[in-house]
Amino acid sequence: MKPLFLDIDTQNDFMLPAGALYAGGAERVILAVGALNRFAVERGFPLVSTACLHLENDAEFREWAPHCVVGTVGQLKPAATLVGHGQILFTKQHTDVFRSASFLPLLQEHAATEYVVYGVVTEVCVQLAAEGLLATGKQVTIVSDAVCALSEEAGEKFLQQFVRAGGVVATSSEIRVRFQNLLVGFHLEHEHSNERCGDSEGRN
Repeated sequence: MKPLFLDIDTQNDFMLPAGALYAGGAERVILAVGALNRFAVERGFPLVSTACLHLENDAEFREWAPHCVVGTVGQLKPAATLVGHGQILFTKQHTDVFRSASFLPLLQEHAATEYVVYGVVTEVCVQLAAEGLLATGKQVTIVSDAVCALSEEAGEKFLQQFVRAGGVVATSSEIRVRFQNLLVGFHLEHEHSNERCGDSEGRN
């Protein structure tokens, strides 16, 4: 058993009330996200933290308000979610992380047997990531007290669909109990780099 923890887009523009695309109440899950991130690296589990990284005129802004623009405070992650060594920061330009060509190879590199997913927002980027992971045939667990939705109704609807599709929903406490006695060594590549870009342009 080797889990990979996936922290989705926990950035200031989504997590804080002053953020450009604030998900109401998201600041309340920051500590839970940070605790899961620390739990992962302390046990040597692969930890991938995705992060939107946009230019000022990115095409996505035709659908969403400008957010997570390179060089802005909004693009950064809250300090409590950063754990240093062992945390892979994977930048992306699209809501669906699987649209980044290097994401699937990154997952394959770590050869996880299952995935633990949390972050924001539940019915957009978390949903797309979770659905893509389910398609790999591995077990996928969403951590219910470490996600936040733009629409509570839409978020709950997705979680129900997710369970019907074979996904698992668990609390942070349940995740810690399940994996507390499991230790996995770091891959050597963690010693060389903790930041990945989703494309050759260096901004995905």
